[in-house]
Amino acid sequence: MTTDNQTPLIDAAQDLAVSGAADARRAREIAERHGLDLVDMASFRIDNDLFRSIPFELMLRYDFVPEEQLDGRLAVVMADPTDITKLDELELLLGQPVEVRVGARAAISEILQRSESAQRVLDEATEDFKLQLVGEDEGGDQVLSIDRISHDTSPIIKLVDSTIFNAIQRRASDIHIETREGEVVIKYRIDGVLYQAMEPIDKRHHQTVISRVKVMAELDIAEKRVPQDGRFKLRFEGRTIDFRVSVMPSVHGEDCVIRILDKESMNKEFKQLRLDILGFDATTMRKVRKFIREPYGMVLVTGPTGSGKTTTLYACLSEIQSSEDKIVTIEDPVEYQLRGITQIPVNEKKGLTFARGLRSILRHDPDKIMVGEIRDQETAQIAVQSALTGHLVFTTVHANNVIDVLGRFLNMKVDLYNFVSALNCVLAQRLVRKICNNCRREASISAELFEESGLDPALHAGQTFFEGAGCFECNGTGFLGRTAITELLDLSDRIRELILERRPASEIRRAAHEEGMLFLRESALQKTFEGVTTLREINKVTFVD
Repeated sequence: MTTDNQTPLIDAAQDLAVSGAADARRAREIAERHGLDLVDMASFRIDNDLFRSIPFELMLRYDFVPEEQLDGRLAVVMADPTDITKLDELELLLGQPVEVRVGARAAISEILQRSESAQRVLDEATEDFKLQLVGEDEGGDQVLSIDRISHDTSPIIKLVDSTIFNAIQRRASDIHIETREGEVVIKYRIDGVLYQAMEPIDKRHHQTVISRVKVMAELDIAEKRVPQDGRFKLRFEGRTIDFRVSVMPSVHGEDCVIRILDKESMNKEFKQLRLDILGFDATTMRKVRKFIREPYGMVLVTGPTGSGKTTTLYACLSEIQSSEDKIVTIEDPVEYQLRGITQIPVNEKKGLTFARGLRSILRHDPDKIMVGEIRDQETAQIAVQSALTGHLVFTTVHANNVIDVLGRFLNMKVDLYNFVSALNCVLAQRLVRKICNNCRREASISAELFEESGLDPALHAGQTFFEGAGCFECNGTGFLGRTAITELLDLSDRIRELILERRPASEIRRAAHEEGMLFLRESALQKTFEGVTTLREINKVTFVD
């Protein structure tokens, strides 16, 4: 069934598909009419070195992408090869003849948009430093674009803005500015792994870069001895993106981490946030959907920081949202904005804590509540009481697996009987990187890797494993995007009794396994056998049995 607020998304997707098909049809007609080769843009792969060798401004102005360097001429893909004057100009500027091939206009534009334009600006920004610190714009949110960065007069502002711009383009979740003895290194965290963003910057520019970030986040630029936290917003391609800033003193100077909170996620599939796009296996998804439709109780998601807990809860809320129910959330901070749901950001400086906010929420007669994280005894007790008094409570807690959660709540002095009565299920999860579909290939597994992974080579001799070779799409990493691996503890009568009898964790895990619970490691291996990820990747995030 489609809800009202989902209809525009579906309509937009259908319009996009129709215009894409029309574009491809137009390109085919032009190619046939002029006797030119037609390029299938769906399988188009860019030659990275060739792409870097041609001025990006030319590609934008003449609306083309280079395909390959032939003997004495350059093969390019264009949507409109009929303008002879334009082609003559291009050949003159490139200094060599051009062989034209035809491609869909929308696909060419998309490749140019997510190209290395931002990286070019970033590289240029590090070349020249005439340092001066410029104050913040007074018009509220700043607007970030290639044009603005290119025309900015201050090299430091240009450097910081282009670093942020490039991070958003490359789907980074964090920007790390690390100070070393003689240099400053800037890194991006993409799909959970750090990559160096550019060549190291000379140490003498370090304080000015940090000061620029502090000015953006409204922090004290004179204070260099204590940690500081702040936030700022930027407008990017018509949407607002939040940034959380943490500055911390280190031996060689101040280090800075900027967390990027893209409320309208760039990833197209996350525009309609549902459980089936998170990577859950069919059995886990069926059980989770049953638990989130219960009339009351607590759905608890656990895992370390950055394991996708909040995204899972948002997906759950998106699935059960209806005009008949009032759903209220309290979060620190609000990471995605969900239409039709009341979302409250925690503000500890003003006294709005999880516990205080949760008490206020209960006076607003909610049907379903989401508590971003249970950190203290008071919040834990109010959340459990809410689940016992007819509310469906979604929340997260930091623990390593579903059994460790029980110990966390006992440490927070929550009554065990009440907690077990309130709990519907516990979902533990981790994120593993997915093999890039554009460069996916079969992999040969060494005996050492089998041994490291706790697998018997004889038992898996016929199993096909995959890896990513590395391509333009995945920045040469072989991975593109992440997926969830999970274990779900169903609070059956037997499990409840074992918990209340305070039986050992190993006994509870064994009983849960007998009832069909898939452990994290088993879920990870399943993803590997399906060709979604690699053995090395799952060994990094799960314990080898």
